[in-house]
Amino acid sequence: MTVGTIAKPVTTKAFPGAATAAKLRDLLLEAVMSHAQLKGYTLPADIAGKCGAAVHLDSLCVVDLLCGVESVVGFELKDSLVKTGGYRSINDAIEHLMPHIEKARTKNNSTGGKNE
Repeated sequence: MTVGTIAKPVTTKAFPGAATAAKLRDLLLEAVMSHAQLKGYTLPADIAGKCGAAVHLDSLCVVDLLCGVESVVGFELKDSLVKTGGYRSINDAIEHLMPHIEKARTKNNSTGGKNE
């Protein structure tokens, strides 16, 4: 008689890429619009224009905004995901951060939820 073990199927939720990108975009838009209002410069009227506008997003500001994304991805994001020196636009920030956030999620899942 052969004895074997039955492995539990591994169920991993898909990366919530669209929700993560939307949350990140909303947080960045809010920060950029607030900064523009304080500094007195005008941004394009449409969202696509605002996302592509040449604005400086300070790395410390973006690190602070990552906390708002953690509720979507379900784990703590490290400050090191953010590019030193910041970003040239909202689109630049999203294009850089999304692959890094997804990679961090994969790593987080493979270590059983431990952030190393």
